[in-house]
Amino acid sequence: MTAVVISQPMLFPWPGFFEQLMLADSYIYLDDAQFSKGSFTNRIQLLNGEDRSWMTIPLAGKGSFQKIRDLSATGRDWRTSHRSLLRQSLSGAPHIDDALAIFDEVYAQETICDLLIASIDVPARYLSIGFERTVQRSSEMAIEGTSWQRVLNLVLSAGGTRYLTGHGAASYLDHDAFEAAGVHVEYMSYSCTTWPQPRETFTPYVSVLDLIARTGPDARKYLLPKTISWREFLKEEAGVS
Repeated sequence: MTAVVISQPMLFPWPGFFEQLMLADSYIYLDDAQFSKGSFTNRIQLLNGEDRSWMTIPLAGKGSFQKIRDLSATGRDWRTSHRSLLRQSLSGAPHIDDALAIFDEVYAQETICDLLIASIDVPARYLSIGFERTVQRSSEMAIEGTSWQRVLNLVLSAGGTRYLTGHGAASYLDHDAFEAAGVHVEYMSYSCTTWPQPRETFTPYVSVLDLIARTGPDARKYLLPKTISWREFLKEEAGVS
């Protein structure tokens, strides 16, 4: 069975995303999706003492009515400012140099879309994830359709028989249509495994760079990927035993 994961390019996603990536045989960057303000496309959360703070790429026109592949940044100092914010957030972490090296490689990309894609590819390489998977960009696949129908068409184009997705898809996927097309939908069951953090209350909902900076070469050991079938997931969401 061929497992397909489809996701919009994102800035240094949280570790749970990389659990999803570990299970993918084929991965598709949905780079021709319209940018959604307030999403995680161009921003991440960093630890700031007991609090969390946002690190955001400022977008020209605030990204309004643009596809992700066409996004551009505004201002000249945001790359330098982001590095300073990251260094401050990770101060004292034993493997901060590893995280900063990843950051520097990613931020050397010229276009925003390439930077966002590198935000996934470079940490994945550090974590030894995905060397066998095929990677495509939806903008280069010429697949038509909207909403769940386009997702299904993309999965079928990639030869997928399993579609692994995050929880937000439950609100719009036609699961029966996927089943009829020979594609089984599975939802992620994120492990949210704890790793050392300099705060009283642990949070997994920060950039993967936090995990890498604090655990280094052992980071992959904290990723425990697991999925559940869509029927089981919907039952759990509805509170049905």
